[in-house]
Amino acid sequence: MDMYLTEDELPGARSLAELKAKADDCRRCELYRHATQTVFGEGPSRAAIVLVGEQPGDKEDLAGRPFVGPAGMVLNDCLAKAKVDRDQCYVTNMVKHFKFLQRGKRRLHQKPNVSEIVACHVWVAQELQILRPRLVVALGLTAVRSLTGKTMTLASAREQKLQTEAGTALLATIHPSYLLRLPDEAMKAREHARFLEDLKRVAEMARAA
Repeated sequence: MDMYLTEDELPGARSLAELKAKADDCRRCELYRHATQTVFGEGPSRAAIVLVGEQPGDKEDLAGRPFVGPAGMVLNDCLAKAKVDRDQCYVTNMVKHFKFLQRGKRRLHQKPNVSEIVACHVWVAQELQILRPRLVVALGLTAVRSLTGKTMTLASAREQKLQTEAGTALLATIHPSYLLRLPDEAMKAREHARFLEDLKRVAEMARAA
C-alpha cells in the first residue's frame, strides 16, 4: 500500500485548525455521503505522541470526536495505567468518516477498503507534518500498513523498530476494539496485559526520542 505523498499532493494547511476546516468539506471518497460528519483528530498542537486508529465508530460519528466510544474507554484506561497522559497526546484516525452497514436501527462497523484509506491518507500525512511528533503509535494493522507503506502482519510489526514514511519513530500495537471482541476471558486478560506493555513502551520511547 504505497502511501507516499509529495508536498504538492498535501492539502497545504499551515495549522491543525486550517486543516480541520479543509477536512470538514472532504469529498475525496463516498463515505461522507452517509456519515454524520468528519471526525478529525484532536489534541495539543505540540503533542510528542500521536495515536492513529483506523476510523471513527458510531459514537465518534455522532460526537464528532475520535475515541469517545467503548474502544476509547478501553484506550483511556490502558493509557492511564501505562502512565501516558491522553490529554498530552494527539489522537486521530486514518479514515475520517464512519463506514457502516445499517441493520434496522443499528449501524454496524465496516472495514474501510484500500481506495478509501488511500483517499483519506492526505489528512493524516498533513496532520503529522504539522505536529512533527517524537513518536507515532499505530493502533491496528490498517494504521500500520498505511503509515509505513509496507505489507506485514501485526504480530511481525509489534516486534520491529518501525518508522513512518517521513522517518518518525513508530510503534505498532492492537486497536483497543480488539479487546472488546475477544470472547475468551483468559485470552482477553493476556492481550490486555500485552497492550499495557506496548503502551508502557510508548512512554519510554517518547522520553528517549
